[in-house]
Parts: sequence; C-alpha cells; structure tokens
Amino acid sequence: MPETDIRPRPDIVALLCDADFKRRPDTNTYSHRDGRPFSKEEQALAFTATRVELEEVSEQLARYREYRRTWEEAPEAFQRFLAPFMEQLAEKNIGNAVQLMSETDRTEFDRLLGLMIHPLRPFAPNTF
Repeated sequence: MPETDIRPRPDIVALLCDADFKRRPDTNTYSHRDGRPFSKEEQALAFTATRVELEEVSEQLARYREYRRTWEEAPEAFQRFLAPFMEQLAEKNIGNAVQLMSETDRTEFDRLLGLMIHPLRPFAPNTF
C-alpha cells in the first residue's frame, strides 16, 4: 500500500493532542493535559501511534497556534485595516466606512470583526 494511502486514526490523534508527554513517576504513564494519568489502555494506544499520526498532531497544534496568534492580533489588525477607510470620511463611523468597502474588503472586515467579538476557542483535536 503506498504511504499516501495511510490515514491517521482520529482516536489516536485525539488522544495525542490531549497528551502531556512528561512521564508521571507515580503511574509511569503519560497524562492528559488536565493532569489525569493515562489509563493502561490509553498508554498502550499512544505507543501504537505512527509517524503519520504524530505529524498530524503536530500540524493540528501548529494550526491552533496560528489561529491563536491571529486572534490575539485581531484588534490591532482591525484598526490598521479600517484606517484608510476612516481617512476618507468626514463623519468617521464604521457604518460609513463599510459603505466604501468592496466585497473583498467586507469579507476581511467580517473576518477581523468575528475574531474580535468571539472568545478564543480552546484547542480541540481534529478541529484545527
């Protein structure tokens, strides 16, 4: 079977995304991010992870870090985005600025505004 046909198992990816890989001396296992030790079954399952699954976990965590960075930078990015529109206006308000925007600009406006008004989503495996 060509390696491109190998797909990561979602249950393994979910388990590894929730893992703190420091061995617990009291149980000699990994633990979940919330501190609970892995069960013997979870520990055994973690040891069956393939390279493809470990890469998938890494990619998901990288996508989440990028989402988080974008979310944190959204207020400043929103101000930079709005500045050229506001400069064109005598009566400076967002409604007037939106009227000057192209469809592409409104899409970006909505994206940045959405990042600012919605709380940061926690990391969840197989989501990012």
